Amino acid sequence: MPIRQLSETMINQIAAGEVIERPASVAKELVENALDAGASRVEVATGGGGLSLVRVVDDGAGIPAGELALAVSRHCTSKLSTDIHDIRSLGFRGEALPSIGSVSRLAIRSRTADADAAAEISVEGGDVSAIRPAAANRGTSVEVRDLFFATPARLKFMKGERAESSAITDVVKRIAIAFPAVRFTLSGTDRSTLDLPANEASPHGQLARIAQVMGSDFPDNAIAVDAGRDGVGLTGYISIPSYNRANALQQYAYVNGRPVRDKLIAGAIRGAYADVLPRDRHAVTVLFLALDPALVDVNVHPAKSDVRFRDPGLVRGLIVGALRQALAAAGIRSATTGAAGLADAFRPSTAASGQGAAAGWEGGSSRHFDGAAGFNAARSPYRPLDLGFGEAPQAAFGGAPMPSADARAGVGTADDALLGAELGAARAQVHENYIVAQTRDSLVIVDQHAAHERLVYEALKQALHSRPIPAQMLLMPEIVDLPEEDADRLATHAETLARFGLGIERFGPGAVAVRETPSMLGETNVGDLVRDLADEIADNDTVDTLKDRLDRIAATMACHGSVRSGRLMKAEEMNALLRQMEATPGSGTCNHGRPTYIELKLADIERLFGRR
Repeated sequence: MPIRQLSETMINQIAAGEVIERPASVAKELVENALDAGASRVEVATGGGGLSLVRVVDDGAGIPAGELALAVSRHCTSKLSTDIHDIRSLGFRGEALPSIGSVSRLAIRSRTADADAAAEISVEGGDVSAIRPAAANRGTSVEVRDLFFATPARLKFMKGERAESSAITDVVKRIAIAFPAVRFTLSGTDRSTLDLPANEASPHGQLARIAQVMGSDFPDNAIAVDAGRDGVGLTGYISIPSYNRANALQQYAYVNGRPVRDKLIAGAIRGAYADVLPRDRHAVTVLFLALDPALVDVNVHPAKSDVRFRDPGLVRGLIVGALRQALAAAGIRSATTGAAGLADAFRPSTAASGQGAAAGWEGGSSRHFDGAAGFNAARSPYRPLDLGFGEAPQAAFGGAPMPSADARAGVGTADDALLGAELGAARAQVHENYIVAQTRDSLVIVDQHAAHERLVYEALKQALHSRPIPAQMLLMPEIVDLPEEDADRLATHAETLARFGLGIERFGPGAVAVRETPSMLGETNVGDLVRDLADEIADNDTVDTLKDRLDRIAATMACHGSVRSGRLMKAEEMNALLRQMEATPGSGTCNHGRPTYIELKLADIERLFGRR
């Protein structure tokens, strides 16, 4: 078969297969173009999940009429200088508009600040029209209709209208977080309107935009991160461990303002939360990396969502270290969602209220309640004063004096110093497992087993990692065959592995000899352990696999060695446990990621009783 030159339309359609995966890809490329043009307002409208319509209107610099034809030609861009390693804009490849035009009906209308009128150009299935005058305000309007009409086979791979619409929403929100000073509006016949007002360009404005996107409860459960190392800066916000999600969709990462989905960053976040979250839960994070553009390659994939760092070990170490330090410095905090759930549990449901009225009030609430005024004491046969509570409390209990609240709790009266502590003073033990404590403005309920488990675990970890791990000598060294490059990597980290109790040395070009293993591991599959370590070093240049295994053993030991559920505790023991929790980083969750305590503010309690 003879070799022949592909047509320009075919070339664009092939490029569109990489750049334009779905309608959300169109929205991403057009919104990024608007931001690169300096827009302060970006309006996105969609129809049919983006397959029928995607329209993006901005108030940016606009495109001169004489450059519209270039704008829809491949590899034409105003954003890239002569150095491919100095990319400071979101777009730079010059592929988006011609790729979109080759598989849809594309119309661009634009006007610059010094132009008397706007100009318009359209592309339909790769066929470019002549430039014609149009009426428009300053800025650019890009309208994409009938996406993939020119390549109908692609339509078979699209999801439903709701799923595609949701993907566009996620893309716009992800970009909006990085640009708090820009107003974003998302509307259309296939969605409810989303309006993200512009905020000030400051940390406060940034957090306000994050709250607009992720919900108002995130700032109350977030910890600020601000760190740097060797020219790489890291800022943002991370959730406390007890505030987590079932998937990683609420993890946002940005490199020099560009939204990315990077395995290295995701792995670093998992590593930082490794022993404070269960394996099936994920932290909520918004992280911004800032570094010299020459130290990161964003030209990995046409979608520009993947990046490669020149020094991945530095970036991973910075993220893990900064996040762990932030979690430790935040002290002990409980998620506000836990208090909300506790309040909801106390609040009776409508159905339960109705059943109670029918059973206990002989005909329901109408007999003893006025619709507007609520409870009517004059009409109720259950008037408290009739029992004499206000005048002689002893009479109702056969003359015996009523015990005080502290006496009933059996723990005595706490002084002001304990009430002023973060977890307050222990007041009682409920169901032989839960400690009820009081602070100046809240009620705290602590799971004694989960809390002590975390304390024991942290003590074990500190003992393990403050000195070399004890090792056991193998009677016969075990030889593990490996690819030569894996053996080289392991030999490079031999000194670090020795600190964890794993003694290895080279044994020929494609093998290592294991002479010692950590005594804590007991009998273990040495070959699998060494191969897992080699794989992790290849991916992340770390030996965290061995550390994680040792930490899991420490977690198991802590679980079996901590205060068991069902054990009665004295007041002094309960207060000592609370004080240890306050002094131990990460004590808001147990080793398995469950919360160790829930705090209910006095204001929430007063609302439950109708006092607020």
